[in-house]
Amino acid sequence: MRTNLATTCLAIMALALLAGCGGGDDDGTGSGGLYGGRGGAATEETSAPSPEETGAAVVSAASVPKLGRIVVDSRGHTLYDFHKDQGTTSSCYGKCAAVWPPLTTEGDPQAGNGAEAAKLGTTERNDGSTQVTYAGHPLYTYTADQGPGEANGNDIDSFGAEWYALEPSGSEPED
Repeated sequence: MRTNLATTCLAIMALALLAGCGGGDDDGTGSGGLYGGRGGAATEETSAPSPEETGAAVVSAASVPKLGRIVVDSRGHTLYDFHKDQGTTSSCYGKCAAVWPPLTTEGDPQAGNGAEAAKLGTTERNDGSTQVTYAGHPLYTYTADQGPGEANGNDIDSFGAEWYALEPSGSEPED
């Protein structure tokens, strides 16, 4: 009797779990949402570890008022390039990095919704951490951006040079 009850309970729990594993997107396109997340549940047998599990940074694209589509981090925060950087070598350390935190990664960076994987790369920072690059530009967030959709750091001069958001093409948006 206990075996049948336990089997029945397990079957009901499995059905309930399956019922909750829809596609996750309201529009049914499977696009993964605005900031590159994926809906539904993945099983260990059918999927690789998520970027969050591996420590890999995710770069996606999102629409930001006045700028259009630009690259963003996994939280939807605008990513910027710094005109003082030389190629893929960062020039932002100390107080600069406290205001403009570099986007770092512990694994290969991943392209989310709308970003181009071929444009992603990395560069080693002076402290040994690995910073994500996009189209050859080291990437940074800005502490004055409090949430997704903000781009308060675009086209400002700070720490000796200008900062700009980047479009998925790797270009800076028109003002």
